[in-house]
Amino acid sequence: MGKGMGGVLSKKKKADDSAAPPPKDKEEAAPEPKAAVEPAAAVEAAPPVELAKPAEPAAPSESTAPGAVTDPASDSISEAAAVKKDAPESKKMSFDYTLQPHSTIPGPEGPLMVCILDGFGENEFKDEYNAVHVASTPTIDALRAVPKRFRTIKAHGTAVGLPSDADMGNSEVGHNALGSGQVVDQGARLVDIALETGKMFEGEGWKLISQAFPKHTVHFIGLLSDGGVHSRADQLFGCLRGAAARGAQRIRCHILTDGRDVPDGSSVKYVAELEAVLTELREKGCDARIASGGGRMKVTMDRYEADWSMVKRGWDAHVLGKAPFTFTDAKTAVTTLRGTEEDPVSDQYLDPFVIVDEAGAPVGAIEDGDAVVLFNFRADRMVEISKAFEYQDFTTFDRERYPVGLRFVGMMQYDGDLKLPANYLVPPPEILHVSGEFLVKNGITTFACSETQKFGHVTFFWNGNRSGYLDAKLEQYLEIPSDKIEFNKAPDMKAREITAASKEAILSGKYKVVRVNFANPDMVGHTGDLAATIRAVETVDACVKELLETVDQVNGRWIVTSDHGNADDMVQRDKKGKPMKGEDGKLLPLTSHTLASVPFFIGGKGLPDGVVLRDDVPDAGLANVASTTFNLLGYEAPSIYKPTMVQNAA
Repeated sequence: MGKGMGGVLSKKKKADDSAAPPPKDKEEAAPEPKAAVEPAAAVEAAPPVELAKPAEPAAPSESTAPGAVTDPASDSISEAAAVKKDAPESKKMSFDYTLQPHSTIPGPEGPLMVCILDGFGENEFKDEYNAVHVASTPTIDALRAVPKRFRTIKAHGTAVGLPSDADMGNSEVGHNALGSGQVVDQGARLVDIALETGKMFEGEGWKLISQAFPKHTVHFIGLLSDGGVHSRADQLFGCLRGAAARGAQRIRCHILTDGRDVPDGSSVKYVAELEAVLTELREKGCDARIASGGGRMKVTMDRYEADWSMVKRGWDAHVLGKAPFTFTDAKTAVTTLRGTEEDPVSDQYLDPFVIVDEAGAPVGAIEDGDAVVLFNFRADRMVEISKAFEYQDFTTFDRERYPVGLRFVGMMQYDGDLKLPANYLVPPPEILHVSGEFLVKNGITTFACSETQKFGHVTFFWNGNRSGYLDAKLEQYLEIPSDKIEFNKAPDMKAREITAASKEAILSGKYKVVRVNFANPDMVGHTGDLAATIRAVETVDACVKELLETVDQVNGRWIVTSDHGNADDMVQRDKKGKPMKGEDGKLLPLTSHTLASVPFFIGGKGLPDGVVLRDDVPDAGLANVASTTFNLLGYEAPSIYKPTMVQNAA
């Protein structure tokens, strides 16, 4: 039989275990299981909008990204992904989900654990700014040393359905690919197509907001940056120009500053770019202005119901025109709220602000009859504000005033099961025949666990953007509530609690698949705090060791991988890879994801010695993991999936 975790660690000198953080009390109670909730709607024709080419990320060097694919769509699985309203129910029901036994790989005695180290990349820059490299990680180091059981896989760009290989991966698209085994055109690409072809301006969502064009205001709310994770500024500009060209008389923008998916401090640049577009529209007769804003981690963009007060602050600023700070222009607002060199404030955490006129009145409160567009394409951080706009009987916080006759749309539908929002500009993809469907239809039990910050990723996104259980009799989803704190202040996050709950699931004998996500490398990496991120990586490494040893106790198997890079590079770099400094001489922290590949490990005491990684799938990415998972469970992979990465070479 294959070597277990003890065998792996014995292959090289063990590092001093004292470097790893001490475990918490293992008797700490876990919360009750919670079902997965979403990371838990007649104008004169105008030409299509031509999008600007996305800016190339400044941090990674050219060698970081693999060669671009000429036609990303040609690598997609068109038969397994369809726009929701065009996917007939009969097509879904007639699909054969029967799994056949693998010809050479028998099923395991114990469960298969799939462990995701969120934000843990394998970066080419192995220096003191790579937290993954610097951290003491005896567990992962030992796994890397096992021949034919470790490789890297692609986790960004066209490999996960994004427009180009200059696009960083993210947890949403990464978990879509991991869970579905397919590469499907994702949000950003779908919006690009809708703008380029003009189809956005022909849909029911656009027709709804256009009712406000003659006499009312159309408001655009979202993340202002070109990070490409939640939104892209050029897509906002395309929508603004499209609205003005089609008769909008008054436009207001409510901006959320980034500093997370793009360099901190870049908010000033993005505000200047937006102001230039708005000036262009004003010169053409459209009254277009910025009306309110705030930092993404303080205003509007909460997710998984972790902190509704963020949404309340957004509602007050965007809708009511109320905020603790008022300014007469957005540039002054952002530069002032960013603080001083001695006491700087990250773009992520800017206080809410409102732009006012000379009399002190807000220039863009949302009034009766207005239209509202949420221009983020990614779902998780738009669901809560969507509920506040969509549900007239909303009671989570006091809205004080709800605009009568509001015309509200999302860029996309953020939760298909909840039909939220009811109206949207770009139809979303429904990813069909995901791995979870095969599991439940073959009676295979699953346990999925993470903390709040990534709970929706191992459930909603993993299941092809579906809320809730696929089969509640065969699945258990466990959410560990995240701390409501800046994560660099508590970099262990809930890793210990996740580990304890997952170990219990592994030992219970109830589940054949145990799916685990550790949020630390990603969430702490986003803070830009190198020391805290190193601690986060070390904590996760220690937790992984416990999990692998537990799988060995029941003669099981495991996969350890990641969904994208982040902690693997914590400094901005020039095109030659040299760390960059600001005008003050200080290093510029990198708070965004990276273009790095991610590790992929297989093993376990229950894995036959002959089962190894193939060497004939060099371009494998996250979508190849699902086929590999089925093989390690002892089944042939579905034919519609990307090829497996394993074989029995015995």
